Amino acid sequence: MTMRLSDKMNRLGTETAFEVLARAEALKDSGRNIINLGIGQPDFKTPDHIVEAAIKALRDGHHGYTPAPGIPELREAVAADIVKNRGIEVDPKQVLVVPGGKVTMFFAILMFGEAGAEILYPNPGFPIYQSVIEFSGAQAVPIPLREEREFSFVADDVLNQITPRTRLVVLNSPANPTGSAVPKEEIDKLVAGLAEYPEVAILSDEIYSRMCYDGHDHISLLHYPEIRNRLILLDGWSKTYAMTGWRIGYSIWPTTLIEQAIRLAVNCHSCVNASVQYAGLAALQGPQASVTDMVQAFDQRRQVIVERLNALPGFRCGMPAGAFYAFPNIEGTGMDAKTLQNRLLDEIGVATVAGTSFGALGEGFIRFSYASSVESIVEAVKRIEGFLHQSV
Repeated sequence: MTMRLSDKMNRLGTETAFEVLARAEALKDSGRNIINLGIGQPDFKTPDHIVEAAIKALRDGHHGYTPAPGIPELREAVAADIVKNRGIEVDPKQVLVVPGGKVTMFFAILMFGEAGAEILYPNPGFPIYQSVIEFSGAQAVPIPLREEREFSFVADDVLNQITPRTRLVVLNSPANPTGSAVPKEEIDKLVAGLAEYPEVAILSDEIYSRMCYDGHDHISLLHYPEIRNRLILLDGWSKTYAMTGWRIGYSIWPTTLIEQAIRLAVNCHSCVNASVQYAGLAALQGPQASVTDMVQAFDQRRQVIVERLNALPGFRCGMPAGAFYAFPNIEGTGMDAKTLQNRLLDEIGVATVAGTSFGALGEGFIRFSYASSVESIVEAVKRIEGFLHQSV
């Protein structure tokens, strides 16, 4: 007898980067020399003082449950960090500590998503947005991000897509997969226009807030008091402190929603691992030199990879303003994104992610993560150059 799953399971998507990682690891285990520019995680180790804080927490006996929204000192440290890095005061009681950024996406989308509702999300964008929106039963309405606009949204276009069914708008800057950062003037226009839609909530994914280049300052939506009563902010430790595997993030919720978010946490994961929370505390309160050094390294790699990608036949790549991704146009190769992704991995051992993994508007592009050494980037592009010359 076949088990009967709910229909919503058929609507649940995935994150292709993990599938590419699994394939790359399998090829590596078989003896292939693989350069992985597919997975979006820093190649740096978590700083020692953070690791030691987790060890100390375990030795000090922090083995039990913690409060569902996080230990009080960590919620206070998050609020202090927001003052330090964004210049905005938030009440620690609005902070929810969660096991990774995806949890905030899931909670926010499940709060507002249901049959008959619409949720706007960036396309190309992080694939879990669309996946969870459709899982919730809501209609996923793409916000088109175009190469000619440096993959920034156009405020008027977003506002024109809002209907009486719109419940939530998802934004991401700096962005995955494009590395784009939305100009302040577009954010200003969007916020001003949202005054006409006071019932629409906003989820601002700012996980790459500390990774901006060329003198650009991160523009947080927390800076707009007129939307604070309906703004959910997503951020965390994974990218900034090279803690992707620790699974810890945080969100800032409006006072009207924080109790519902905590209730979801109680039902979902109870609390975040106690020792990991103390590690997160050490990250925020300890030395920040590792963050500065890592971002400087990413900046160097960014310039190396963009210069070399633009020298490849059939490639065209703009300079990303943030995060650690390059998103070149590959239409000139004559191959679609998925074909090029698969051939690069299978034939020359270079892992990338097809732009279509981030939505239909990602066709004609592939994502490179430059969270890898300069030597690896140079060798990968050299292999691609040889592959392209042989494929012509």
